Amino acid sequence: MSDSDRHAQEKLGAHEVAAWLRRHPQFLQQFPDLAISMVVPREDGPAASLASYQLEVLRDKNRELTRRLHELFGNAQDNERLAVRTHQLTLGLLRQDNAADTLRAVAATLAEDFQGDLVRVVLFDPVPGLDDVDWLQAVASDDTRLAPFRDCLADAEPICGRLHPDKNALLYGARVDEVQSSALLPMPGLGLLAVGSRDPNRFYPGMGTLFLRMMGEALATALRRFDRP
Repeated sequence: MSDSDRHAQEKLGAHEVAAWLRRHPQFLQQFPDLAISMVVPREDGPAASLASYQLEVLRDKNRELTRRLHELFGNAQDNERLAVRTHQLTLGLLRQDNAADTLRAVAATLAEDFQGDLVRVVLFDPVPGLDDVDWLQAVASDDTRLAPFRDCLADAEPICGRLHPDKNALLYGARVDEVQSSALLPMPGLGLLAVGSRDPNRFYPGMGTLFLRMMGEALATALRRFDRP
């Protein structure tokens, strides 16, 4: 095939492509990456509209990347604050000299620093010195009221969101109607820790539970220091 014949076919192919694009003016909307990669003359004329389209696509991508960057930065800041608070909670628990003060410390911290509307602790064994608080109750591990919690105690995984009414009834008692969402932290062998909120969106299924798990483990470890032989 001669160079002239090859050139003629290439020219004919280009014309066919151009004709097809004229019949399908929405083609570049379906393939924006193609519009970005095309080389467009800089002179004024019809090509200017395509250049403007390329620029707008790039601007849209830049806006989306900026939005994602701000979102990631905000999440990083939230995680940093949670990490600091969790660390401070752990240190506060380790400073206590007995189980009663340890539980008072965790209840106060969750209410103040973590904005928990209702903090509740259920332990399998009673703790002396806490007869005057309404956020703690002792329930034997074989009590039938703990049946709804068997799975989460076995899995040792935090639960977030709206709890089953049977769970709420045991945890919050007469104030159950105030709770719209909860974070439930099981402590296998010890009991349960719950943080209730009046905000239905404060705790929700699928939210990250790493820091909740760390809090539950810190409390369980601190309490085990005072286990009676």
